[in-house]
Amino acid sequence: MTELSFACTGVRADRYAAAPTLLFRLRLTAAGGDRVHAVALRCQLRIEPGRRGYRTDEAEALADLFGERSRWGSTLQPLQFAQVSLVVPGFTGETEVDLPVPCSYDLDVAAGRYFHALRDGEVPLLLLFSGTVFAGTGGFHVEPVPWNKEASVRMPVSVWQEMTETHFPGCGWLRLPRETLDALLAYRSRHALPSWQATVASLLDAAGDGGPPAPRARLFPGVAARPAAHPVSERTAP
Repeated sequence: MTELSFACTGVRADRYAAAPTLLFRLRLTAAGGDRVHAVALRCQLRIEPGRRGYRTDEAEALADLFGERSRWGSTLQPLQFAQVSLVVPGFTGETEVDLPVPCSYDLDVAAGRYFHALRDGEVPLLLLFSGTVFAGTGGFHVEPVPWNKEASVRMPVSVWQEMTETHFPGCGWLRLPRETLDALLAYRSRHALPSWQATVASLLDAAGDGGPPAPRARLFPGVAARPAAHPVSERTAP
């Protein structure tokens, strides 16, 4: 049986991708210099928030995910980040490949909210591997990638910020139900507002400067506060 080991040597933003993408540099090593024809690799990526400290402003921004800091001993659980696949070309002994990980800047996604809340430092990530190995000399045999194969990496927060700034320079975005978007468009038209920024600013001013409250039920139908759901931390099957 071919004994493979995995390491993640770094992560960087893919500045030329059509959508926000991180590139994780993986090193695969076959014990004894064995010949590997290919690896059909699956990788599950998790954020391990308990392995770093947080500033006061970061803790406040993370309250929706983990609650008050006093509760973090029980709520600071791993977050699912991504699950991706990659075919590793054949090699003998050792090889390095880039693992592309498409990312979402959707703040309704727990991982997106977590990254958005961080100002500096590093993000502790755990990469969990599975898949199939095609190996052998003078032919090949098929083996599974053992479920205990994993690698850790600490991604600088600046890498995530660089990625989002490349695709959303100076901006973010919100996902809204269609009826809410239609209501906002109608509000913008009625008030002859020149941009979406001006539309949102007008609503915020109406809600916060002592003027009449924003017509929330009409502008945001069906929108209600939802408690933060803590992602399941169990490892999922391939």
